[in-house]
Amino acid sequence: MSQQELQRVEVIALRRSGKISQAEAARRLGVSVRQVRRLEAKVAARGAAGLRSARRGRPSNRRLAAPVVAKVGTLIRAHYRDFGPTLASEYLQERHGLALSKETVRQIMITAKLWRPQRGAKARLHALRERRPRFGELIQIDGSSHAWFEARGPRCCLLVFIDDATSRLTQLRFVPQECTLGYMQALYGHIQQYGLPMTLYSDRHSIFRVNKGHASDDAMSQFGRALHSLGIESICANSPQAKGRVERANGVLQDRLLRALRLDGIDSIEAANNWLPHFIERHNARFAVAPFDAQDAHVPHPTRDDVRLRQILAKHYPRKLSPNLTCQFHSTLLQIRPPASGGSGLRGAAVTVLEHFDHSCEVLWRTTSLPHSTLQKPRAAPLEQGRQEITFTRRAVSTSPPRPNHPWKNSPIGKPSPEFIARR
Repeated sequence: MSQQELQRVEVIALRRSGKISQAEAARRLGVSVRQVRRLEAKVAARGAAGLRSARRGRPSNRRLAAPVVAKVGTLIRAHYRDFGPTLASEYLQERHGLALSKETVRQIMITAKLWRPQRGAKARLHALRERRPRFGELIQIDGSSHAWFEARGPRCCLLVFIDDATSRLTQLRFVPQECTLGYMQALYGHIQQYGLPMTLYSDRHSIFRVNKGHASDDAMSQFGRALHSLGIESICANSPQAKGRVERANGVLQDRLLRALRLDGIDSIEAANNWLPHFIERHNARFAVAPFDAQDAHVPHPTRDDVRLRQILAKHYPRKLSPNLTCQFHSTLLQIRPPASGGSGLRGAAVTVLEHFDHSCEVLWRTTSLPHSTLQKPRAAPLEQGRQEITFTRRAVSTSPPRPNHPWKNSPIGKPSPEFIARR
């Protein structure tokens, strides 16, 4: 018998012995006086066994029909074999019209041996941090290298921007590898859509900070320089748990996004980047929460529709023009086209070469963009006719034993031991 049924036996026994009234028994059991009379009648007829539930041992009236269970198991085995119960229940409702709870799907998958119950992870204590109150006050960013296209495409990296206040994904972008230009392009898309965030929260990757020991305190990376120009604060976390929101988002995306890409047959970075806005909208509808403060913390960038924003979100390389108005950049020569005035004032001028996230180049002199062309760097001059190239050959190592009067045999250290000679 259950604990509730045992309590009923004790209270009804007190009532039948006259120690308490029917009203007191009803109060203790939380039922009506009429129900107490019914319970007394059951005990009088069948004893204490009359208070046992008559439904014990019977199948539930709300159980799923066997054909429905078989259909769900067939669908999961055919399409969602490696899905988790939560994700499988969502796709069953969306694509097949089967509205089942995740626990029901879990039990069906366990019975069909498609899911193994997992033990909970060991609890680790980390200090909790409250969410920032406003949308755009803190954006957590990270890169997740994974086989996103499984065997259908190349392994790549997903750049994730998630808001701390609302858990909204603001930007997702696939790049071949985690790099500065990829983050700059993702930040450009975020600014174009929402405006300037107050703070970006990242790890201690060399993209975000200078990790060399001999660097000065005010040294900044290319990405840090861009954030400083835009007035965005940068915070580098000391541990993965400190930026746990984006770390957990990476795990969710490796489960949900990977399978969504598979179901839609997407196998390339370009096609995935064009498809990602649809996934972001669907993901935010499922996981985003309302902020504590409805005010948006983003600040509109005054030139977000201008080329100035692209110039800031680019790699900057200082160069000096030669007398013939050229400078070297990535094993190529950039030839500046001289203006109508002759361009003599540009000889030896300090310029900045910008490498944009679409890998195009721009040469800035002060705030003016200089037109230029790209030339291949000339190779070393060929040998003149009649001259021969001088080659040096390494002398072969002698394998003959040394002569008896060799200097090392007469050294003050003494004659080498036979073991030493054998090792040589």
